[in-house]
This record gives sequence, C-alpha cells and structure tokens, in this order.
Amino acid sequence: MNTPPIKTGVVGYGFSAKTFHIPFINTLAEFDLCTISSSQTEVVEKDFPQAQLYETAIDMIEDSDIDLVIITAPNDVHFSLAKLALENNKHVILEKPFVTSSAQGEALIALAEQKNLVLSVYQNRRWDGDFLTVKKLINENTLGNVKYFETHFDRFRPEIRQRWRETATEGGGILFDLGPHLIDQTLQLFGMPSAITAHCRILREGSNNVDLFNITLHYPDKIAVLQASLFCAGPNTRFKVQGDLGCYEKMGLDPQEDRLKAGITPTSAEWADEDVESYGHFYDVQTSQVIKTERGGYQHFFLGVADAINNNKQPSVTALEALQGIKLIELAIESSEKGKTLSIS
Repeated sequence: MNTPPIKTGVVGYGFSAKTFHIPFINTLAEFDLCTISSSQTEVVEKDFPQAQLYETAIDMIEDSDIDLVIITAPNDVHFSLAKLALENNKHVILEKPFVTSSAQGEALIALAEQKNLVLSVYQNRRWDGDFLTVKKLINENTLGNVKYFETHFDRFRPEIRQRWRETATEGGGILFDLGPHLIDQTLQLFGMPSAITAHCRILREGSNNVDLFNITLHYPDKIAVLQASLFCAGPNTRFKVQGDLGCYEKMGLDPQEDRLKAGITPTSAEWADEDVESYGHFYDVQTSQVIKTERGGYQHFFLGVADAINNNKQPSVTALEALQGIKLIELAIESSEKGKTLSIS
C-alpha cells in the first residue's frame, strides 16, 4: 500500500523558502506542497497557483489540515511559531538556527515528545559533498589521528544590508546565521568539546550584530577552529584537517546553493556533484593527490524527515542535536564577553 504524500505548508516566501525548501518539497514524491503563508500574495499565486495562500503563519497553522510545517520566518519567531504548530498537532521543520535560546529549545523538545511529533532543524550542510569527504577521510583513517580541524564560512559583505538576518536584535548576525552550520558539522565529527574559547566581534560600521567570529573547541586530543568573517574578499578556505598521517585541504563552497539559486531542479542524483576543478587535496610527506569530492544532496534531509513521519522514527537531524549547537553559541557569546576559556560539563 502506497503511503500518501505528506501535506506540507511553508511559512515565508523569502530566500530560504524559495532556495532551500520548496524545490525539494515540490519535486519529492513524499511531499505535497499544499499551503504557503506570505504577504507576497501576487507573487506566490503566480508561482504556485495550486497552493492555498495564507497571509499569516498563524492562520495557516491553525486553519489548514497540513501535516508538516516548514518555518523559514525570522529567527526571533522560530520558537513561537514552532510551539503553535506542535500545539496544533503538526510536525515541524525549523530553518537553522533552531531557536535563539537553549531554554526555548528545551521547551519545544519536551512539547514534541509529549505530542509524539517530529521536530527537526534544517542542518542541510551535513549533506555538503566536501563535508562528506572529510567525514569519509576521517572514518577511513586516511588522515590518521586528527589533531587540528579548521572550518570556514567566509563572505565579503563589508557593508550592512537592511534585512532581518543582519539587523535583528534577537538571533541576528552571522553567529546565528552561519555558526549553526560550522558547529553542527564539527559536532557530527567529534562530539561535544570539553572547553570553548571564542571571539565574537561587531566590526562593521553601524552594525549591532556579530560580523566575525572565531571559535576554538577544545578536545582532549585535538582542537577545532570555526571561523566566519564578512571581510573575506579572496578565495575562501573551507576545510583544513590535519592528522598524524597527512592533511586534507579544501577551498570554495559546496555547489548546491548556487545551483538552487540558478533554478536547477534537484531531480537527479548527479545534480549535487562538484566540478573536478573544485576538488580538495590530500598531502603527506611524500605525495600530493587530488581527492574526489563525495556526492552530496540536500534531498536526503527531507527524505529522512519523511521516513521519520511515516515510520515513527527519529529524523536525520534531531532537535536535541540542534539544541547542543544553540548551547555552544550561548557559550561562545559568554566566552567572548568574559574574555576567557569556558569549561563544558
């Protein structure tokens, strides 16, 4: 017996919804895009005439019969909208960051467990090809015992853009925007650290949010350095992973985001493959070799959510994992403000 598609509603019709969510919901047979809430009524009606349009997220959550709500609204309403959706017996995908405080995250996790509903966070970068390559090299012991891990998400945006991601007083700035990606990937590789040292700086003129952060996560046998800067105009380092058998270095960013922005439909397995000229390199004492980038695919996140909903399983990204990332963001802010390393119990 075929499982009917999951009736899905999307909160918001901005960059995140149009680039990272709707292309998958609209192409995967496991989902049915039924509703969208947005004030851009004419645009949504033109792009998706088959979807029922709501002017507010609250109306959509309370009045529609959808099974799953995807929340791409500003960070400061993640908690309230997710709470409302769970209270109305709907599964939830939240864009990262999960929430803006660990207390909010704990409350949502408890509510989802009480309601027996799926609550997941869109940590799509777990399915970046370069990250999957790093994961494979570590698991296969190609690098030996990893001693130093460095991950970047740098951009060149020296002037403030008037948009909520940069100006919001709660959950704004790149620590909440890019930090969850770097933190989640690092936790996937190495687990929770024993201590954290962070520098979170507001450096752009007129800015009220973090523009550059450098976070060191301390482990008993290694350190991990996570950095995001809005002042990187040159080629972007993505990964440096150094072990006692060799190191792997990778430049540039996974191609999936640019392809989605260009309107490429993610309907084939090959759509996420990286071009040969972008592959990273492995070095040891005697050799240097090009390492083919593993095949990524953000569709795997959504397929994991569908499996969780249809078969009462844990999603590929659990809210508890996302909560660990929020706790590290809180500790990074505290470490930076106090100017010292903090132990993590």
